[in-house]
Amino acid sequence: MSLKEDINFSLWCDFIEREFLENKFQDIIKDGIIHGATSNPAIFESSISNSAAYGQQLQMLQANEAKTIYEELALTDIKRAAELLDDLHLENLDDGFISIEVDPSLCDDAKGTIEEGMRLYSQIGADNVMIKVPATEAGYEAMKELTSQGINVNATLVFSPLQAIKCAKALDEGIKISNKDIKAVVSVFVSRFDRMCDRELLSKGLKTGKLGIINATKCYHEVEKIANKNIRTLFASTGVKGNDLAGTYYVDNLIFPNSINTAPLATIEDWIEDGKKDQSNILSEHDCDKYFESLNSHKIDLNKVYDTLLIDGLESFKESFKDLLSKLQKD
Repeated sequence: MSLKEDINFSLWCDFIEREFLENKFQDIIKDGIIHGATSNPAIFESSISNSAAYGQQLQMLQANEAKTIYEELALTDIKRAAELLDDLHLENLDDGFISIEVDPSLCDDAKGTIEEGMRLYSQIGADNVMIKVPATEAGYEAMKELTSQGINVNATLVFSPLQAIKCAKALDEGIKISNKDIKAVVSVFVSRFDRMCDRELLSKGLKTGKLGIINATKCYHEVEKIANKNIRTLFASTGVKGNDLAGTYYVDNLIFPNSINTAPLATIEDWIEDGKKDQSNILSEHDCDKYFESLNSHKIDLNKVYDTLLIDGLESFKESFKDLLSKLQKD
């Protein structure tokens, strides 16, 4: 079981694909392994480009513009996922969610993000949907407005504690304005730190495989300070690439109260087999800060790391979305 009700921790699946939804997705819900799901432009680009399950609908939509085709395909999957997760959501309003991201090219356009978020939420027509909004300056404005309008929000591409603070504050303000039981998550990306920085840390005699977990823990502390029971930290980018770490590393070390881990299917399968199921030790905020000070003393500029990861993350999602639209236009 992945749901730890005593600490309000749950595992969500970071993958959506049509054939998967009709088969294994339902099995892992029924078995109590996952309690929600997430998607992003890269996931949809891979699913729609590589799966034959979309062929019939693609043929029917050929006369439309590429973005319309994409939305019809994606919203069909999101509606189906919402339907399959609805019973979980009715049992526990904190769980049973599926997320869909706004067009990543709108990341610096608050008005465009708000309009698209409201339109997508209305078109899907399900209470257990979260609109995913990147953690940019425009995004914070959009998060507040969307939640104030009664829309659940997933604040994504969070790398720095400052981003976590700004997201949590915006969501908190919006939820309070709405005066409704709106749910939100702050999606803190984890493994990308170690993939980016481990080589440099090793060259300076520092331990590897630590920065992602410690930074995520610091962000978690910042979200918890807001003390809004409707806002949870969601640990994202928790798959392991390479053989240096156990496949379940970024789940085992982040089983925290009032949190979620959204993991790729392979990581979930590894965790079922070999993962640790007990609550993780939570490093204190003071110890997180001491670790950051040690990095600074070794001339590792965390602010530069944060900026690079955010820029790369935004560009990656934009490119995936652009590639998908290009393929759909050709078809």
